[in-house]
Amino acid sequence: MIKTDILIIGAGPTGLFTVFEAGLLKLKCHLIDALPQPGGQCSEIYPKKPIYDIPAYPEILAGDLTDKLLEQCKQFEPGFTLGERAETIEKQEDGSFIVTTNKGTKHQAPVVAIAGGLGSFEPRKPLIHNIADFEDKGVEYIIKDPEIYRNKRVVIAGGGDSALDWSIFLSDVASEVTLIHRRNEFRGHLDSVEKVQELKNQGKINLITPAEVTGIVGDSHVKGVVVSQAEHVPTDFKVECDHFIPLFGLSPKLGPIANWGLEIEKNAIKVNNALDYQTNIPGIFAVGDVNIYPGKLKLILCGFHEATLMCQAAYQIINPGKRYVLKYTTVSGVDGFDGTRKEAPKAVVKAIQ
Repeated sequence: MIKTDILIIGAGPTGLFTVFEAGLLKLKCHLIDALPQPGGQCSEIYPKKPIYDIPAYPEILAGDLTDKLLEQCKQFEPGFTLGERAETIEKQEDGSFIVTTNKGTKHQAPVVAIAGGLGSFEPRKPLIHNIADFEDKGVEYIIKDPEIYRNKRVVIAGGGDSALDWSIFLSDVASEVTLIHRRNEFRGHLDSVEKVQELKNQGKINLITPAEVTGIVGDSHVKGVVVSQAEHVPTDFKVECDHFIPLFGLSPKLGPIANWGLEIEKNAIKVNNALDYQTNIPGIFAVGDVNIYPGKLKLILCGFHEATLMCQAAYQIINPGKRYVLKYTTVSGVDGFDGTRKEAPKAVVKAIQ
């Protein structure tokens, strides 16, 4: 039996930052993740994808963000159960929970924090009759290593942030980038849309809208795609390429967590955002992309905020009646479980005082 203060389901960015915030409160954490390494989607799906909305980082690769978060929380010595899926949960007479994985590993904690991101997921595939014939032969639904597109001709389909961001990023990697979207309007951030338009004007991105990819051309590898555009005569035309990357998002599934008696809405876990992101079951919290509440934004930085408030509530559950006085790390420093201490610079302390 693995015992801890806070059992975290999911070792993505929000789960890892929870370890740090809990550590400041002298709370020990253990994480369970079905993936074989920490980082969630950031390490498994798009480690080389640039992220632009992390404070203090104008741009950081998803994999590098994972490395920084691991470095930040390692002083608090979290435990990991990796490559195993949280399967069942049982509440004990003392109020604690026992979570058992699909491999039979048991964990016990008074607080459970679900930080499972989108849960288990699979890419949404376009309805192209022969697309399965070219999977791993030039058709990729997820970009793990952008270097495979170095000096290649790439066609990207989609209208969200992922399609826009990768089009921008690959414009400096591929020999040719074509972005195809079925509408003239995009769903992504306005600055990304403006950047794509700027790169189009510079001749670094070919933009085809409104249009759809309706076929793939090739034999043992992709050689081009068939594009349908009503405004063109003839309607269909071919765009030569070496890779076709449809980025239409992921279909998330909560998996076994959906059977834990939690209140579910739109495939996400309802929480009380007015207080502490607790679910309908006292002692079980949900933070990050896995939760839902009025005004919810699925952003990593929002998950960090939710994790911070959740840890304060967890402290009260674990230490009933004990008052915690918030101290800024710029003044108090950071104490790790290994006995190390990072002091705040004296000049900073003096300035704050």
